Amino acid sequence: MNKTLSWKLTVIIGILLVFVFGIFGVPKEWSGKGMLAAITDRIHLGLDLKGGTHLILQVQVNDAVNVETDNAIARLKEDLRTHKINYADLEKPDPVNHPEAIVVKGVPPEQTSDFKSIIADRLPEYNATSGAENSWTVAMKKQNLDDLKDHAVTQAIETISNRINQLGVSEPYVAPHGLGKYQILVQLPGVDDPARVKDIMQSTAMLEIKQSLGGPYSSQDQALQEKGGVLPPDAVLMQGKSIGSRNSEGGEQWYLISRASAVSGRDLRTAEPSTDENGQPAVRFILTSEGGRKFYSFTSAHVGDFLAVVLDNKVQEVATIKEAIHDTGIINGRFTQQETQDLSMTLRSGALPASIKYLEERTVGPSLGADSIRSGVQAAIVGMVVVLVFMLVYYRWAGVNADIALILNLVILLGFMGLVGAVLTLPGIAGVILTVGMGVDSNVLIFERIREELRNGKTPPSAVEQGFGHAWITIVDTHVTTIVSAAILFLFGTGPVKGFATTLVFGLLANLFTAVFVSRVIFDWVLSRKQRGEALSI
Repeated sequence: MNKTLSWKLTVIIGILLVFVFGIFGVPKEWSGKGMLAAITDRIHLGLDLKGGTHLILQVQVNDAVNVETDNAIARLKEDLRTHKINYADLEKPDPVNHPEAIVVKGVPPEQTSDFKSIIADRLPEYNATSGAENSWTVAMKKQNLDDLKDHAVTQAIETISNRINQLGVSEPYVAPHGLGKYQILVQLPGVDDPARVKDIMQSTAMLEIKQSLGGPYSSQDQALQEKGGVLPPDAVLMQGKSIGSRNSEGGEQWYLISRASAVSGRDLRTAEPSTDENGQPAVRFILTSEGGRKFYSFTSAHVGDFLAVVLDNKVQEVATIKEAIHDTGIINGRFTQQETQDLSMTLRSGALPASIKYLEERTVGPSLGADSIRSGVQAAIVGMVVVLVFMLVYYRWAGVNADIALILNLVILLGFMGLVGAVLTLPGIAGVILTVGMGVDSNVLIFERIREELRNGKTPPSAVEQGFGHAWITIVDTHVTTIVSAAILFLFGTGPVKGFATTLVFGLLANLFTAVFVSRVIFDWVLSRKQRGEALSI
């Protein structure tokens, strides 16, 4: 055996060992059951094979726009007050349908120039247009509005992904849903408690620490009566539990809370389950260094006042500020142990930028997934066996060459999936079967060309050389066009379609290697063992 053939065989064996390791890894036991367990550990099953939950979510992007314009209103009020610019009213006329628009009424004409300068300098992402009776409409620019909505979807995807990952769901799929605007597709293979996952996903879990200005009140009317029928402009009524009700059957109460937050969830470094001073389940949070600095500054200036811990716009706790606090606090509120774990996880993963609405929910049972696996594997095995037998019968001993290449192609494909942690779906199994068909097609092109060269009187070595040389261009052309189509499916398809595209693309790349390189090496090895002029069995 010459040196060139030796190193080629070494390369093939080395690649084979790498991908065999990708399939099995290092089995815990070398029995049939242990090997099967090793395969299932390495190659993950998708939703349609393992069972689980399929969700389509609609991100309510106007919530994020409302938060942004609320902040803009607060900044604008402060700047107008600082620059002593008078105005009659400042509001959002349609926060539901057009939350991007703010209307400022009664700006004196002589202060118009200063007003426009404030908008240009302090709110550059907004346009200001004049209206009737000295009113101005301050609206977010279209590009900024579109970017904010798209960012809300992206942030929602990241937040939901973080929460699901912390739950330990195997191979979840969270991505934009290409069939609807501002929609998210969520697939959770093997989820046994979809209700809990849904609750955690849709919880905004926005932590805010604010000053409590009054309460508790038994109703909103009582709060308004005590304030003379008008709430302070920088305060809002929030619902919550009455102080001390965690150990009793206290009902819902109302508190007067400042609009501005001392710190918020953005200032949170981490959160973890804990207990309060009474030994009850609670959540302990730690702020970032910047958040701790702001919190210390706020509590230092409000010693003796009341502090409210607000979660999802609901007061969880009201306490007196006895001394300045740095960066650590406790949230308690009649939580169960499970609720403290879920709340801690949700706070750590960040708050959703907007609420979400469930448009579609489907559950795939594990028994249906098992039937899919059984049917798909049977189809793959039957197809593979028929192809292997056909190649042996039709191409004689050269068919062994094709069969070895096909088997190696399958090993490389499965090994790749095991190495990169790809998810095998039912369409993915179809991609595997299609790869086998493409592999046979490549071998037929090469073998028929070799037969043609032999009929033209070429010697076996020359026929093999010409057969591979002439068939190479056709094989590359068919594979490249199919790979491009599969790549488009991967870029624009959903989970199962991506699974099909993944197996097909790498299967075709593996086929180029096996059908051209491996088959050629096998032919060269066979020819090296034949006498000069001896016929080739094809």
